Amino acid sequence: MSATMKIAVFFVGEVEDAGFNASALAGATRAGQADGVEITLVSGVRYDQDEIRYRLNEVVPTVDGLVFIGGQGNITTPEIAAAFPDKRFAIVQGQKTGPNLASYDVRQEDSAFLAGVLAAHLTRTGTVGHLSGHRVRPGLKGRAAFVAGVAHAAPDVTVLTGFCGTQDDSSVTRAWAEAEIAAGADVIFTMLNDARRGAIEACRAGGARQIGNALDWVARAPEVFVASAMARIDIGVEQAVADMVAGRLPEQIVEFGLADGDAVSLRMGSDVPEAAVAAVAEVAEAIRAGRITVPDSYDGPEFQPDAALCDD
Repeated sequence: MSATMKIAVFFVGEVEDAGFNASALAGATRAGQADGVEITLVSGVRYDQDEIRYRLNEVVPTVDGLVFIGGQGNITTPEIAAAFPDKRFAIVQGQKTGPNLASYDVRQEDSAFLAGVLAAHLTRTGTVGHLSGHRVRPGLKGRAAFVAGVAHAAPDVTVLTGFCGTQDDSSVTRAWAEAEIAAGADVIFTMLNDARRGAIEACRAGGARQIGNALDWVARAPEVFVASAMARIDIGVEQAVADMVAGRLPEQIVEFGLADGDAVSLRMGSDVPEAAVAAVAEVAEAIRAGRITVPDSYDGPEFQPDAALCDD
C-alpha cells in the first residue's frame, strides 16, 4: 500500500441531493484534507444492485479502500469485500462487518423518534404523515422510530406511512404527499433526497407543515418546515476514512446518537410552542439516559394512495 492511501467514496445517486449524500460529501471533503489520504468520488450510480455491483468491481481495483454511503451498500459491499481481501471497506449507515469491512451508523432513528413526538404535539387534525423513498435499512428504522415517537406522545394520533420507491422523482413525492394531506395529515415527516421538492410543493399548496431530515431544512424553508431531524452523516464518513487510514477496523458497528454531541438532533423552528419544545427535550434526555429504547422495526399498516403512483 502506498504512503498515500487512495480511498473511493461511493454514492448511489447524485452527491448534491439535498439529503444524506450532500451531508456525506461534506464529510468526504473534510476527510480528504488530512495527510496521507487521497479521496475519489464515485457518484451517479442508479439504485440497482447489478449496476452497484458492476461499478464496485470497476472501482475497487484502482483504490486501497472504499467507503460506501448508504444502506444500499449492505447487500453488495460484503460481497466485494470478500472478493478483495487485501482492500479495506466501510459502509456509512451500514449494518455489516467482516475481516476487512466496518460499518458506521449515524442514528437517524433517534432524531426521527423526536420528530414523531413533535408531530404528535403539533397536529390539529389528529393525523400525521411519513414519506420515504427506498426501503433500505436506515429508512425503515427511521420510519419505525417516527411512528413510535408519535405513539409515545399521543397514542390516539393516526400515522400515514409510506415508501414511494424513489428518492429523486419529485412528481412522485408530490403526488404521495398530496394524497397524505388529502387523507388528513397536517404534519408530514419526509426522509427523501432531491425528491423532497415535490413534498415541499404539496405542503405549500395544501397548507401542511413538514419535518425534514439529514440537513437543516428549517433554515432553508421556515414557512414549510417546522423542524428537521438532523443526522450528521458527514461525521460517520470522516470517522470511516480516519479509521481506514490508521489501519483501525472496528469489529462492532460504530454508532453516533443523541449522546454524541450534535451528531443527531431535532432542529425546531422559532414558531414551535414552548410546551412542544419542552416535551421533545424531555424525551431526548430519556433516550440519552436509556429510559426510552428507540425501536427499529414496524409491522403496522401502510398508506397507499388510491392510484398506484409507483412500485417500490
